[in-house]
Amino acid sequence: MKILTTKTKAVTFAVMATLSMGLTAETQAAEGILQVKETVKSDYAKTKYPIVMTHGMFGFTRLGTSAFGMDYFYQVLPDLARNGATVFATQVSPLESTEVRGEQLLAQVEEIRALTGKNKVNLLGHSHGGPTVRYIAAIRPDIVASVTGVAGTFRGSKVADDILANQGTSTLADFFGGKLLAPIITWAEGNSSLPINTTASLISISEKGSAQFNQKFPTAALAANCNTSGANLEKGIRYYSWTGKAQITNILDVLDSVISQLAPLSYGNFDNDGLVNRCNAHLGQVIRDNYHHNHLDEVNMVFGLRDIFSPDPVALYRQHANRLKLQGL
Repeated sequence: MKILTTKTKAVTFAVMATLSMGLTAETQAAEGILQVKETVKSDYAKTKYPIVMTHGMFGFTRLGTSAFGMDYFYQVLPDLARNGATVFATQVSPLESTEVRGEQLLAQVEEIRALTGKNKVNLLGHSHGGPTVRYIAAIRPDIVASVTGVAGTFRGSKVADDILANQGTSTLADFFGGKLLAPIITWAEGNSSLPINTTASLISISEKGSAQFNQKFPTAALAANCNTSGANLEKGIRYYSWTGKAQITNILDVLDSVISQLAPLSYGNFDNDGLVNRCNAHLGQVIRDNYHHNHLDEVNMVFGLRDIFSPDPVALYRQHANRLKLQGL
């Protein structure tokens, strides 16, 4: 991986040379921004505006290197790049409020606009990344072409409400999540200065906190209930969403299987992806809300382990990029 800065002309030259030979290159244009470049095989996913992807709670851009590491959107960015997309992954606080994360993302979006020369971006967020990208659309609609939520916590997750309601559970969540895991994530990405606030994060993705956020930043893209559709187009911005409806999809994926038991316990049913209720993830045009995916399958985690008969998550992102392309976005 080559790191681009204004101070290292030699590295810039190396990246350019790599690209000229048609090889893969990943560039870290600024702290928190990862762009993956590949030898282009087609223009199937070549959108007019760059695609900017944002992670959810405990998220990251990449842990490790391109050869020996793991992307949050596992294998998604290289596939999009091979099919012509200009695509970036962004890093915001793994645990913080939607508005704090949103302001962090806005700074990165502005830099991406400067880097690409494009006046707008296509925003995509998974889980808490959904409300995070919607925040940008709410405060700067002039720079957003589309917003896509993948299992976005647009109306929250009752799992967070239940954790906050139990002092013991919330204390444990803060200790293991806020004091151990989140700092390790930011350290591993070389961005330890990112603020971490477990309580603010849980409030933001709770059903109660999400209702307050939606009241403060209303949008017609949010449907009134599960049986109706939200607006597909508002203030010139196209809105899309999809989610899954599965819990344990691969017994080898232990982490996945453990996490995916939380929502069934909170909701008392299986109408969710293990963390987010199916209806709470609806935004704008609902592409589909019952994929045989759990919450981590939706970003092809962990290392692509899932039910072998379920749809390929990587293909879903590629198809969506083509959908944006056909809309002139």
